[in-house]
Parts: sequence; structure tokens; C-alpha cells
Amino acid sequence: MKLLTTMVLGASLAALQSAALHAQDGTLLARGKYLMEGPVACGNCHMTRGAQGQPLPEKGLSGGMLFDEPPFKAYAANITPDKKTGIGNWSEAQLAKAIREGIRPDGSVIGPPMPIGFYRSISDQDLKAIVTYLKAQPAVANPVPKSQYHMPLPPNYGPPVGKIATPPSSNKVKYGEYLAQISHCMECHTPRDAKGMLQLDQLGAGGQNFKGPWGESVSANLTPVAEGLKNWSDAEIAAAIRTGKDNQGYPLKPPMGFAFYEHISESDMGALIAYLRSLKPQKSPH
Repeated sequence: MKLLTTMVLGASLAALQSAALHAQDGTLLARGKYLMEGPVACGNCHMTRGAQGQPLPEKGLSGGMLFDEPPFKAYAANITPDKKTGIGNWSEAQLAKAIREGIRPDGSVIGPPMPIGFYRSISDQDLKAIVTYLKAQPAVANPVPKSQYHMPLPPNYGPPVGKIATPPSSNKVKYGEYLAQISHCMECHTPRDAKGMLQLDQLGAGGQNFKGPWGESVSANLTPVAEGLKNWSDAEIAAAIRTGKDNQGYPLKPPMGFAFYEHISESDMGALIAYLRSLKPQKSPH
């Protein structure tokens, strides 16, 4: 009887542990889904697109989008778990290192436009959630051409990243800054110098030009100045991010990921706006 009781207790404990792990995986997957389909918006680049630039959701994150700039001709990678053309043979740790540090399993460096400088801020928990989401996606076979760079790539993007905690959401400005970093907002909304480097002393001033199937677009000034967001209400800023319409109702152009940003939660949107309000006022570049 004692042996039977011990066995029953052991089985119950194992069942509880299994249930706890399943619940944890479910929580991670839900967080990863929110980040990937919302603020981080990886699909804005990694979703396969048709001849006119239209997204092809049925092909998932199997890549192929071309970024043809003077210093490089880069293709978004296939980040589905396909073993031949995607990340199917990468371990979770290898995938995490590639996302946050820009180093592939073979030791090669991932070049632009992958915003590694901002992804280095992703917290351990959110990184794990993103990796969990990617590993759970359907594998899609889609060979992608190798990117070509007419510029030297750095040997790395800095020392190995240590432990990073997600900032508390109670600190709206700090948490909003974190969201802006992992959403790499300033990758587009900060001017670049003649060498293509971000001019971080003009953070948020906008002015970058983007050419694509939509024509040409220029990134907006996000700082609290007259030509920026000074005279915009919080509701107008939120609508512009989510729907792609400015405070006069005029449509904005890609590459802003409006289709993803519309899923940003109310609380996260409030934090993002609080951070934008805190930026140093900057004149738009001419």
C-alpha cells in the first residue's frame, strides 16, 4: 500500500510539473505571437511578397524581400523551421544569438538592414518568447539568394549580451523606450550620415528616404517639435501608428508596418507615446 501511494504521488507530481511546463510554453508562445505580429513586426521584412510587393501570408516568414541600397543588395532570410532553406537546423540558443547579437551558427555576421543594434535590447524573456514562436511556425521551403555587401561588415555588434530583464510596465517612459528599441522605430526615424550610419545625436528627427513598389517615402520626425509630433494628440499618434493615416487623415506610405502595429495593445501604445513625448526636440534634416 505504501509503495502504491508513493507511485500515485510521484505520478501526480509529474503530471503537475508537465501541466506547469505546458502552461509556461503556452504563455511564451502567446507573448511571442503578440511581439512578432505586433510591435516587433518581423514579418514586415521576412514575410514573402508578390511581384507588386503584396504580402503572401500563406508562405509565412519564408523571406525573399529585396533591399536594394547603394551599399548592399540584401534579401530577408527564410526564418521558418525548414531544414534546407530556413532555420530548421538551428538550436534555440543559436537562433537567439542570431536575433540579439547578429551572429549565425557558422559564425558569420548578419548585415543590414537587420537592426541588431536595437535587438541587443531584447530582454531574455521576450527573446525566448520570440524563439518559441518561430520554432512553432510551419516550415516553408523557399531558397533565398545570398545578400551582397559592398561595404565592410563589423566582426560583431559588440560584446556578448548578458542577462536583460524586461523593464517594468509601471514606468511608462522606460517601458516605452524598450518597446521602441525592440520595434526598431529609430532605425528608420533617425537621419543617416553619408556612410549610412545613424546620427544618434539626432534621434527621432526622421528624414530617411525609402523607395519601393509604393514609390518613395520619407520617415517622419517623431520628436516634440512643430514639424514633428508637438501638435498631435495621443489619439492622433496612435491612429497614425495603427492605421497609417496622419493627423489630417492623409494616408502614410510603407515601409511602416501598419498591418502589424494595429495589434499593439492600448497599454503598450500609451507607453510608446509617453516615450516619444520624452524625446529631445530635433529639427527635421533638410
